[in-house]
Amino acid sequence: MLLDLFYELAMPPWLERSEAQAYADALEEIELADRLGFHGVWLVEHHLMPGYSHLSKPDLLLAALAQRTTRLRLGLGVIPLPYHHPLHVAERIGTLDVLSGARLEVGIGRGFSPDEYAAFGAEPAHSRALVEESLAILRAAAADAPIVHHGQHFRLDTVSVLPRPLQRPYPPLWTAAVSPETFEWAAREGLGVLAGPFKPWAMIAADLKRFRSAWRSEHAPRIGMTVALLCLPDRVRARELADRAVRWSYGELLRVTAPVLERLWPSYEHMHQLGRFRRLLKLGARLRVLELAGLAIVGTPGECLERIERLREAGVTHLLCSIGAGAVPSDVVRESLECIASDVLPRLAHGR
Repeated sequence: MLLDLFYELAMPPWLERSEAQAYADALEEIELADRLGFHGVWLVEHHLMPGYSHLSKPDLLLAALAQRTTRLRLGLGVIPLPYHHPLHVAERIGTLDVLSGARLEVGIGRGFSPDEYAAFGAEPAHSRALVEESLAILRAAAADAPIVHHGQHFRLDTVSVLPRPLQRPYPPLWTAAVSPETFEWAAREGLGVLAGPFKPWAMIAADLKRFRSAWRSEHAPRIGMTVALLCLPDRVRARELADRAVRWSYGELLRVTAPVLERLWPSYEHMHQLGRFRRLLKLGARLRVLELAGLAIVGTPGECLERIERLREAGVTHLLCSIGAGAVPSDVVRESLECIASDVLPRLAHGR
């Protein structure tokens, strides 16, 4: 299993930091992770979500990281394709792959926010069709010939995308996966899946079985799982620091997803499967509940490794770690990164 970092650039009120400081902290933390031997970092793209996420242009931050890191894989996690013209997306991908020296990973998705859809003039009912058509154009951009595409939403005649990515045939493609249908679609398309943090592990485990059963590519399936993680030598301190951070983070997630959970959007009906889980979290989103649901890993290196191993045994290949749920001070994040690098990464590399 490979350990990556995951950033939403949250702004919890008790940290009392500016956006500029939040960006500076993230750059320093990710540079440290590069030196410590972590595998990669994934940056979300969210819009109009004050508090929960102030990361609206991840490609700009990745461009900076491309010049400040040397080994980390750099992930777009994920590009909500219904908000963007696929040619713009293809150009962003090509530019970032060139700047990073062929280190880019590309995650795509539909998005989930009514406010985002309204602001960008996109229609939720068309989201699946937009993603599938945009994906076809991204793949066509990998070919040497100009793109010719006549679809429902886009019409392109002999269009060449510049610059071209360094990775061939294309940077690795992933998709955010929440609904069972998306896991099956990803398997048919040969895409890696990025699961969590919307669903408890019991539901995701069933989805992963479906994904592996439908997998037909000659390459091994890639499965990413997002978790809130805080690993420190002192168990009591780790849990004290994580408790408020994790509860706040998942409370904010519930706040921004509430419109989808409470309203039957066309093509988002699967979100209602999460209704009972959401009601449970509304009672307090307690750390222990989130741990039992597989959405948080908190404790000493030994405790964290034990839980990580369970995910590896279930087929997870990439663990996307939101250190302290993105809501602890930067010095604690760096301390946890050092702890993971010294006491977890080596044992993962050697199978414990």
